[in-house]
Amino acid sequence: MNIVAIIPARGGSKRIPQKNIISLAGKPLIAYTIEQAKLAETVNRVIVSTDDQKIAIVAKQYGAEVIKRPEHLAEDTTGSEAVLIQALDYLEHVENYHTDIVIFLQCTSPLRKKGDIDKAIEKYLEQKADSLFSAFRFNKYIWDIKDKVFTSINFDYKKERWREQDFPVQYQENGSIYILKPDILRKTHSRFGGKLAVYEMDYLYSFQVDMLEDLVLIETVLKKLEGENK
Repeated sequence: MNIVAIIPARGGSKRIPQKNIISLAGKPLIAYTIEQAKLAETVNRVIVSTDDQKIAIVAKQYGAEVIKRPEHLAEDTTGSEAVLIQALDYLEHVENYHTDIVIFLQCTSPLRKKGDIDKAIEKYLEQKADSLFSAFRFNKYIWDIKDKVFTSINFDYKKERWREQDFPVQYQENGSIYILKPDILRKTHSRFGGKLAVYEMDYLYSFQVDMLEDLVLIETVLKKLEGENK
């Protein structure tokens, strides 16, 4: 099978300028995801989709292939699914390369254990899934408010409260790994479709870069992990 990892990385981030190549513990943010994808034994190709020349240069420096993204797919409102489809179409129509499985990786999720990508693919294949997403166990109370009225979402506040360790199994999507079939993606224009599977990751590896404060937090986690691995 041809298994392709696609990493979308546009250049026009508003909250953090040039977010995808901002320095994180001395290395461009996107470098972590590229390196992790290249270490995955089951991945045949690692491709970065970008509209930005600086990101393209960094991506190539760390060993990824680059597919140029057209401007109309690099806007604030552009969904990742459209970007994935454009990359797949390029591979199929320009390179005559057929993709059997897409691994969608977000470079804003730089924390993955060695082997996470391969294990996620293994689970995807074992469960004969059509799409898979990574997540961590979630054991917090969620409330909603409508018209100034509070409603408990994932528990019944009128009953005895659970201890955190007694929560029923619930998952929070962490945005790190998605696996899907190209035909499902093209048909639904969604990363989810058909039979779903979940790959569970530790909470410590589930942080994402959305704000500048997240960089400080993730650098702290990286230092902790580096110390543990020495």
